[in-house]
Amino acid sequence: MTVKSIAVLTSGGDSQGMNAAVRAVVRSGLFHGLKVFAVQRGYQGLINDDIRPMDLRSVGDIIQRGGTILQTARCKEFMTAEGQQLGADNLRKHGIDGLVVIGGDGSYQGANKLNKLGIKTMGLPGTIDNDIPFTDFTIGFDTAVSIVVDAINKLRDTMTSHERSSVVEVMGRHCGDIALYAGLASGAETILVPEVTFDLDVIARRMKDNFDHGKRHSIIVVAEGAGGGEEISKSIAERNGIESRVTVLGHIQRGGTPTHNDRNLASRLGDFAVRKLIEGESGKACGAINGHLIGTDFDTVISTKKPFNSEMYDIALRLSQ
Repeated sequence: MTVKSIAVLTSGGDSQGMNAAVRAVVRSGLFHGLKVFAVQRGYQGLINDDIRPMDLRSVGDIIQRGGTILQTARCKEFMTAEGQQLGADNLRKHGIDGLVVIGGDGSYQGANKLNKLGIKTMGLPGTIDNDIPFTDFTIGFDTAVSIVVDAINKLRDTMTSHERSSVVEVMGRHCGDIALYAGLASGAETILVPEVTFDLDVIARRMKDNFDHGKRHSIIVVAEGAGGGEEISKSIAERNGIESRVTVLGHIQRGGTPTHNDRNLASRLGDFAVRKLIEGESGKACGAINGHLIGTDFDTVISTKKPFNSEMYDIALRLSQ
């Protein structure tokens, strides 16, 4: 056995399913005879030595809870070489030789630094944005999309009643997957994402033509990285005279009970990470592709941009007539 004691932390923005992942890491570690610790408040807690032992009861009744029981925080100090060394030293002080980090790209970069300092590390993709490569989906993405779809369903009811247009702004500064998947699932007429150039003249003209031919509502889903909802609404109104109501869903997309898909993905990946540490692997980001669990070097994951699903985007265009 290459590791005898492991820790787990959550870092960056919270996502639904993080608790399920923490539970899986803790219980899998205990099952395999490891000592298991938790780091409170991410890398900030690592620097502050906010580290505590975990047992089976520590993670009881959390698989269905959103957020993270370990809390999460941004930590500028950990971006420095001194902060990273302090974090590694604190882990060693507790006899911890393995660490599972649950978070997004920034969290992976921190884990990679610790790996290069001799701490065996594995990463789990905990982010609603679905912007981590070498995994089909990230933990929290499925729940976030479900929340957006539910919101659009409700908005469609009132937009239809009043024969109005609605612009729904969702999260996604650099990745438009939430907008894409939720837009297709909810039958949105227009989906705007940062990966695809769009023409507001065409969108405005098409909206007006649809209303002129009897359509009773219009739903535009826009990822925040493609433009602000208010800005998009104003620009369209200037072109076709149709005022759109704007809804910014914001952090509501990160909260709530995780779906069974997110719970199962988190559970599988958490157990996988522990088993890989026991087998001697380190410096890997865990993911699931076509149902198969894989580990990919942090350096490769961090330097690779996840490809946009152009096929799904084209399907959405064809079906939005």
